[in-house]
Amino acid sequence: MNAIPFLDLAATHDSIRSELDAAYQRVMHSSRFILGEEVAAFEREFAAWCGASHCVGVGNGLDAIHLILRALGIGRGDEVLVPSNTYIATWLAVSQTGAVPVPVEPLASTHNIDPSAIERAITPRTRAIIPVHLFGQPADMAPICEIARRRSLKIVEDAAQAHGALYDGQRAGSLGDAAAFSFYPGKNLGALGDGGAVVTSDAELAERVRMLANYGSRVKYVHDVSGYNSRLDELQAAFLRVKLPYVDEWNAHRRQLADRYLVRMRDEAIGLPAVIDNVSPVWHLFVVRVKERERVMRALQESGVGVQIHYPIPPMQSGAYRDQYRAMQPCVIADTLSREVLSLPIGPHLSMAQVDSVCDLLQDALKSGS
Repeated sequence: MNAIPFLDLAATHDSIRSELDAAYQRVMHSSRFILGEEVAAFEREFAAWCGASHCVGVGNGLDAIHLILRALGIGRGDEVLVPSNTYIATWLAVSQTGAVPVPVEPLASTHNIDPSAIERAITPRTRAIIPVHLFGQPADMAPICEIARRRSLKIVEDAAQAHGALYDGQRAGSLGDAAAFSFYPGKNLGALGDGGAVVTSDAELAERVRMLANYGSRVKYVHDVSGYNSRLDELQAAFLRVKLPYVDEWNAHRRQLADRYLVRMRDEAIGLPAVIDNVSPVWHLFVVRVKERERVMRALQESGVGVQIHYPIPPMQSGAYRDQYRAMQPCVIADTLSREVLSLPIGPHLSMAQVDSVCDLLQDALKSGS
C-alpha cells in the first residue's frame, strides 16, 4: 500500500502553483516587502471573510493572542481563563503579559473548554476568557458569552485552528471581542512560513493592536508606547490572498472526509469526536481516542499511515509551568485526553479511499492487541 501522509502540503500547493508563482513575482516586482499593499488587501479580505470589521496582520498566532491581551490592558495581577487542554501558545500569550493563566477543564466529548466549569474558575482578578476552537470545532460560545457579559469579562477567541468554522451561522473570529488566527503552513489557511492575524469589530482595539505590533508607533519614528515588532510579511500576505478563495472548498472536502471517518469507525474501542448541534467544524485535525495509543500508533506508522499526537503534554504539566502549578489540583480530563488522543490524516487532498484504508488499518491494529 502507498504511504498515506498526515497532511500533503505539496499536493495543495501544486494545485495552485501558477497563482503562487504570480504572487511571488508581484511582490518581487513591487520591491515593497514590509507593510505594503498585499498586507493591506489581505487584511480587508480576511476581515470581510470572517464577518468582522478589522484585521491586523501580525507575525504569528502566539503574537496575535498576546497583542490582543496587551491591547485590552491585561497584565500583572490579572488572571485569564484558558483551557487546560490546548497547545501551549494559548498559555504563553497570557504569561507574556504578566497575567496568570487559570486552567479550565474541557468537555471530554468535544475536547473544548467546558462552559459549566468557567464560572467556578472566576475570581475578582479574572479579566478575560480565551476559548480555543480546538481542532477546528468552535467552543460552545453562547453560554461563554453570557457568562462574560454577566461578569464583565473580555472574550478572546483562539481561532488558530478554526479558519471558516461556523457557530450558529457565524464564522469563528466574529464571536468574541477579538480573535487570534495563526497562518502556520499546516493550518486550513496556511502561509508558506509563519504568520498570524488579529480580527475584531472594535476599531479602537484594532488600532491599539496595530500600534503595539509596529514598535508602539502610529507614525514613523513616533513611539507612543513600548511595543513589539510583529508584522505579517508582505510575501506571506500575497500567498494567503491566493489561498483564501479556496478555503471554503478545502473545508468542505475536510467535512466529507470527517463524515466518512465517523461512519466507518463504529467501534467501541475508538472514542470519536462529538460535534455539538449548532456548529460546522472545519476539521483542522481529526482526533480520536484509543487505549494503548503508543502500540496502535506504531502499528499504523509501520503500515505507512502518518499519525500524530495533539497534544501529549498538557501545558500545566510542561516544564514551562510544572513548578508554578504543582500545588494545584490535577486537571484529570486534560490528563486523560493527553494519554489517549491520536490524530489521523485529513486534508484537502486526502481521498475517500485513503480514509477507508486508515479506518481498516486502525481497526486491524486495535484487534491485534485485544
